Amino acid sequence: MDKLTGRVRAAIQHYDLIQEGDRIAVGVSGGKDSLFLLCALAELTHYYPQHFTVTAITADPCFGGVDGDYSQVQELCDRLSVPYIIRKTYLGPLIFEERKEENPCALCARMRRGILHNLCVEEGFNKLALGHHFDDAVQTFFMNLCYGGRLGCFSPKTYLSRKQITVIRPLIFCEEREIRGAARRLELPVVKSACPADGVTARKDTADLVRSLEKQFPDLRQKVLGAMQRAGLDGW
Repeated sequence: MDKLTGRVRAAIQHYDLIQEGDRIAVGVSGGKDSLFLLCALAELTHYYPQHFTVTAITADPCFGGVDGDYSQVQELCDRLSVPYIIRKTYLGPLIFEERKEENPCALCARMRRGILHNLCVEEGFNKLALGHHFDDAVQTFFMNLCYGGRLGCFSPKTYLSRKQITVIRPLIFCEEREIRGAARRLELPVVKSACPADGVTARKDTADLVRSLEKQFPDLRQKVLGAMQRAGLDGW
């Protein structure tokens, strides 16, 4: 935990993600990444030089028209002394039942982020922290290249002028395998995804592609991240 929290702190300092007085909402999906991010930021509130507060927020997609069970996430937030807000949505039925989207992931992600953005505005948070990590960044680079024919990635820090909030990604120096191990050791209450498309996405295919390329180029992921930083690609 200490090692990974140190990497979170390194990302925060390198990209100036947190300032004095920030009210940060952590987007919690129930997955290991967002839960670990919540724990790391909650720990940092106790000793980080700039004082900030953390609140967990969840946009429940209600897949199949059924509310998600986030009771164990609530218990974790209680242990961390972190407030928790759950916003019920109609995303699941809208995307899978009404629109019957063939490629639902991008639309679902955009709509869920929009809900989180609006919730931040309503509740007075000036920053939204998302759980994208090192491997997500590398995979997004390849997805943009292979599927979109462009060089690009999400940014470590993005200011949304229309909402007047800043989206930050403090896990970008943390590898997924390390987060998985930390989640297991901390016994984080991971909520199993009820999404019908879970495990059959373009991101899963891209992750498989990166793993296959790493057999020939063992340090491929580090080189991709380094290239994005040297090129200043999308704020890296």
